[in-house]
Amino acid sequence: HASMSKTEPAKFVFSDLLQFVTPYRRTLLLALLLMLITSAIALINPWIAGQFTLSLLEGQMLLALTTSQVLLLWLVILGLQAIFGFANQYLLSNTSEHMLAELRMRIYDHLQSLPLSYYHERKRGTILTLLTRDADVISRFVVGTLLGLVPQLLVLLGTLIMIFLIDPVIASIISLLIPLFFLLMKVIGRSLRPLSHEMMQEYGNTFAIAEENLALMPIIKSFTREKHESERFSGSNQRLMKLYQRYNRIQALISPLVQFLAAAGILLLLWLSSNELMAGNISPGDLVSLLLYGMLLTRPVSALADVYGQTLATRGAATRLLELFSFQPEPLDEGSVTLPLTTGGITFNGIDFCYPGRKPLFKQFSLSIAAGETVAIAGENGSGKSTLVHLLMRFMTPDSGRILIDEIDIADMSLANLRAQIGLVPQNVLLLNGSVLDNVTYGSHDANEAEILQALRSARALEFIQALPQGWDTIIGDQGIKLSGGQKQRLALARALLKDAPILVLDEATAMFDLDGEKSFIEECHQLLSSRTVILITHRPASLALADRVINL
Repeated sequence: HASMSKTEPAKFVFSDLLQFVTPYRRTLLLALLLMLITSAIALINPWIAGQFTLSLLEGQMLLALTTSQVLLLWLVILGLQAIFGFANQYLLSNTSEHMLAELRMRIYDHLQSLPLSYYHERKRGTILTLLTRDADVISRFVVGTLLGLVPQLLVLLGTLIMIFLIDPVIASIISLLIPLFFLLMKVIGRSLRPLSHEMMQEYGNTFAIAEENLALMPIIKSFTREKHESERFSGSNQRLMKLYQRYNRIQALISPLVQFLAAAGILLLLWLSSNELMAGNISPGDLVSLLLYGMLLTRPVSALADVYGQTLATRGAATRLLELFSFQPEPLDEGSVTLPLTTGGITFNGIDFCYPGRKPLFKQFSLSIAAGETVAIAGENGSGKSTLVHLLMRFMTPDSGRILIDEIDIADMSLANLRAQIGLVPQNVLLLNGSVLDNVTYGSHDANEAEILQALRSARALEFIQALPQGWDTIIGDQGIKLSGGQKQRLALARALLKDAPILVLDEATAMFDLDGEKSFIEECHQLLSSRTVILITHRPASLALADRVINL
């Protein structure tokens, strides 16, 4: 069908993120262990500071150590914290880059495996956003945010326990205030969720316009549409900027609010602990430890507050990627039949086909093409000439009916084997931004020089290639922009001829040829095409002379 089969993803849960990090679970567990060790060391520092204060004010020694020995021990602990912190940061940054590269590769491979109909329904800029921004958001969140939740919670819980051991009353008051703090953050951050979704949508739209316009630059210039397209891009870019400004405004409010509440919390802790000190319930060393634990407490509280906004952005990116992976790829290797490389007869048997939302294009269409026959297919635009080729190559699947090559149903063949039998020169020539040789040998890298030269001669391309500055090593630019239309078409024709497939499809292959070039091509191609089964889609009378018969749709 022109439409695609799709497995609807279940309602998103964050356990779904695990499928994006499967190859790196052991590495991430090691990083988590290092983070836990670093967090545990961080919990020791305020306690040592309190003990050091006692040794100075009251002469009480930690573990019978002198003041200098306590400082030396403290230095060792800080050194260990730095070493573990460095190891963790290095491990996480490397893992993040590996994960991002792996995820991009996985997205690219899946995109490449999807049927062409997927791309007919989407803007390329939106698809590229999956490879760039969404993949990056997932990687940074898993490594930088999700993995850090456990150590941050450990620090939060450990700090509250240490404060409780020093003064249960103060610990109880702080424990009651923390949930109120997170509730306030949730209320403020609630508007981030729809805003994050809008940002990603507009991001894709903006870059879709840019990608489209770069491909259409000759048309834009020829119709002097620069101002209009600039205004169109500017409009989308401005909407994107305003969405980011709203998002940043909320984030800018959260950050100082967190800092203010954290500072207020420390002052409250200082006031409570100073009252306890004056009442004789705690020692000066305990006061120092409480103050430092209060400052330590602000770190996980602030980090956990930021998680909410990051979670919403990641939720949107993960949902889009899960939706992408829910689309079923083309079944490249499901076929059990291998067709030998021979000149094959083609049979369209009772084909029904309809594009979604349009009138039926074919109803019980049947056509037989004998092995070695050249059949020209003519007809008005929209009559289905190119669609027949797409059905033959299984770019699309008929609603009913069968297509056979040498009496073998192509539905029983693997796509790789099927498409190996067919050389295609498409109506819209597609070329790489590489050398002439790269384009001609695309898909035929094992061809020798004699075969390449023969294909170029047959396509009437050798003469113009020899006139290029670097011959067939000349770089032709995006979509062959440095070549004329006829030159590009000749390259595409040479590429198909070099493939040496038993079935050759020429979709308006001489449309850009001049009359002399087309006449010479026809004279040379009679013998070349006689050894193949050829489908020739053309409107040009001269090219129709190549056909054994003409089918009008």
